[in-house]
Amino acid sequence: VQLQASGGGLVQAGGSLRLSCAASGRTFSDYAMGWFRQAPGKEREFVAAINWSGRITDYVDSVKGRFTISRDNGKNTMYLQMISLKPEDTAVYYCAAKYSSTSYRDQNRYDYWGQGTLVTVSS
Repeated sequence: VQLQASGGGLVQAGGSLRLSCAASGRTFSDYAMGWFRQAPGKEREFVAAINWSGRITDYVDSVKGRFTISRDNGKNTMYLQMISLKPEDTAVYYCAAKYSSTSYRDQNRYDYWGQGTLVTVSS
């Protein structure tokens, strides 16, 4: 499956952005999906994941209550709504797809990756 992330940009602290991840090539609803991010000088980390139906979600503690992951299987698209953004949210955000429905937080379990979209939060 091919993944295309978009929606990044420059926003002030406290602002909002919505990232999108458009999928093509295979049956989107066969895959669990995840968002990861990599800040400058840091390793890539898990942000959020969603199962194939959208009924199961998982978030890293630092974004709980601020980020919402969702998907529209009819549009082959996953979203990450981000509110109350903080400077520490600055990173390149990657979307990823995995066929299995376990180990959502383990990036090594993901089969496909998008190219990343840059989110910059100014203080």
